[in-house]
Amino acid sequence: MSTPKPHASGHVEDVMLEGHIIDSLLLPKVLDEILTHGGNYLLKDIRVGTRQEDPSHARIEVRADSAETLQEILDAIHDHGAIPAAAADCAIENADMDGAFPEGFYSTTNYRTQVRLDGEWVDVEDQEMDCGILIDPEGGAARCIAMTLVRKGDRIVVGRKGTRVFPAETEARHSLFEFMSSPVSSEKPKGVTVREIAAAMRRTREAREKILAVLGPAVVHTGSVEHICELIRMGYLNVLFAGNALATHDIEQSLYGTSLGVSLDRGLPAAEGHEHHLRSINTIRRQGGIRAAVDKGVLKSGIMYECVRHDVPFVLAGSIRDDGPLPEVITDILEAQAQMREQIRGVGFALMIATALHAIATGNLLPAWVRVACVDINPATVTKLSDRGTSQTVGIVTDAEPFLRALVHDLKS
Repeated sequence: MSTPKPHASGHVEDVMLEGHIIDSLLLPKVLDEILTHGGNYLLKDIRVGTRQEDPSHARIEVRADSAETLQEILDAIHDHGAIPAAAADCAIENADMDGAFPEGFYSTTNYRTQVRLDGEWVDVEDQEMDCGILIDPEGGAARCIAMTLVRKGDRIVVGRKGTRVFPAETEARHSLFEFMSSPVSSEKPKGVTVREIAAAMRRTREAREKILAVLGPAVVHTGSVEHICELIRMGYLNVLFAGNALATHDIEQSLYGTSLGVSLDRGLPAAEGHEHHLRSINTIRRQGGIRAAVDKGVLKSGIMYECVRHDVPFVLAGSIRDDGPLPEVITDILEAQAQMREQIRGVGFALMIATALHAIATGNLLPAWVRVACVDINPATVTKLSDRGTSQTVGIVTDAEPFLRALVHDLKS
């Protein structure tokens, strides 16, 4: 960290802010943070771009009564893109043990980040929130690393010196999808929103990026399995994240026509239906797994069947409450995280439906530039996802089945 300088009026540090800082409201956010944390400022230089696409520049003198208050202010405005005016390389320390960062490590956000190495700004790869930054042994590259993956001797960035963040900027609003990134409401026009989500999915596929689906078991309970299968067959679902429950009830529907023992055709409990989910798991375990069950002709339909048939990779992360579980369910949470991180590479759009825990977990792994649509009957799910840092989320409060039916219809149109 840079050392705040004493000043006649307290402690002072000059910072710079560059980019679309006016229309993105970054400049007023930074000034507000300074005042909120008990400091004051002097705008020493400001140059505003003459056209919408032109960047602007501001140099701000930040003042505080104490070094501690000034450091608090600098920490707060750093995530809005403010960096010290005095250029310096990032500080690096070697990890002194496995599985932990050095004290004072730099904690990442999900926004694009750069570090300064030998006078050059270098992009941090594998951007993810709540990680550290690992510098390669040659000192020419940087990437995010989870705490548990740190090994003794790894070169880790400490402090904020020589780091800069590129927060999301407000660009020209080309679609309603971009306007909908606001507090969730059940009163937004869902038909228009669905069309914009479909358009975003088309753009993602045209850009040869992957579409990720994060699904909860209510997708099956509400009768939405065929809609998801159609998305897979149409090429609009390229990766699946879920838990034991989604896969189990999907397989239960395929084998017994029920979900949680309730007939999806008649809506009534089936005789001995409460046993169906466990018998489904047992059947798959006896076959050696989901893929083996498909290959042997035992599993003939459903989401998991279509994933196997169309080579759609899936990560099933377990929980303490799982029955069985199915053989493909990963019960080691760190291994599940590792596989999810691997599959997230190349994802350009994430569709999260009827799952709070998996949605939040996945959101924590996604960089801020990946578009996210979260669909849930409970508005708290979308709110929690946004509150935990996934601010790029568009929230739709509705049941899974009508949303998916409309989405598939629009994508076919």
